[in-house]
Amino acid sequence: MTIGDPATQALLQTLTIDGGGPRVVAIGGGHGMSNALRAALTYAGRVDAVVTVADDGGSSGRLIRQMDIPPPGDLRKCLLALTPDGSVWRNLFEYRFEESDVAGHSLGNLLLAALADIEGDMASALERAEDLLQASGSVIPACSDRLQLRAEAGDRILDGQVVIQRHRGRIDIVDVLPASAAATPRAVTVIERADQILLGPGSLITSTVAALRVPGITEAVNQSEGRLVYIANLITQDGETIDMDGADHLEALLRLTGVRPPGAIVAHEHAIEIAPPLRPVMFEPEILATYGADLTTADIADRTASWPAHDPDKLGRVLAALT
Repeated sequence: MTIGDPATQALLQTLTIDGGGPRVVAIGGGHGMSNALRAALTYAGRVDAVVTVADDGGSSGRLIRQMDIPPPGDLRKCLLALTPDGSVWRNLFEYRFEESDVAGHSLGNLLLAALADIEGDMASALERAEDLLQASGSVIPACSDRLQLRAEAGDRILDGQVVIQRHRGRIDIVDVLPASAAATPRAVTVIERADQILLGPGSLITSTVAALRVPGITEAVNQSEGRLVYIANLITQDGETIDMDGADHLEALLRLTGVRPPGAIVAHEHAIEIAPPLRPVMFEPEILATYGADLTTADIADRTASWPAHDPDKLGRVLAALT
């Protein structure tokens, strides 16, 4: 082992003393993953987020068209999920401009872009941001490069996260470009050392599958001895998961990524009331038995939220019992 080589440095970064609880790694991106991270903080000794870098919409999309960096949006959301409430730095990272040439930009995205320029790469920028925010965990890009998501649906080619997210119907293949893309060594290391690996909640194709399609990520999950837990979405997403039930979500996840079947699936115990064409995501235990997955249902919904979302405290209690 050579201390100076990147793989060894990535390993040494993971060998910090934890709080005595399990090592938990969440893989994916977006708002749903933020709630999974907050849930993990309630019981884990160490929390790491391995985050997709294939976003091309919103503030992130504007930045990646102007700068050669991975999209910062999902990375920022995960950083804030691991950051204590009320700090000045947190408020700055959450601030969004409403006027002038930077209207629509999150200040946190701009700060991460600036830190990436100063530090030389996004991974180093995130480490500096973790220090500034006093984050209770680490956020790790799935890949150090900016990626493009590509999907095949029948005879159609769908390029980009935004286009795929809007597609209604079966997705046959999901790839990331360029073909030379590879998982960051630190992402592989934390996954392989994890006691528990969380997939979801969040956009099935453009967050969870997108992260797992980075070469090396699914392989690390399949080699890890950590318990794999799939956290089901509360409702379908208009576009990429329209008309899909719980079993359809699981089938697509396994088919599109080659990841091993989860040992446990966590779902809300009741059907969420939602206006069509959206529908609650529900599972039939008999169908799940064919995958060898145990279904755990509980009240995990945030009843104070204006839109269906997971309650981190409720979800944390369920996940703690599955370590």
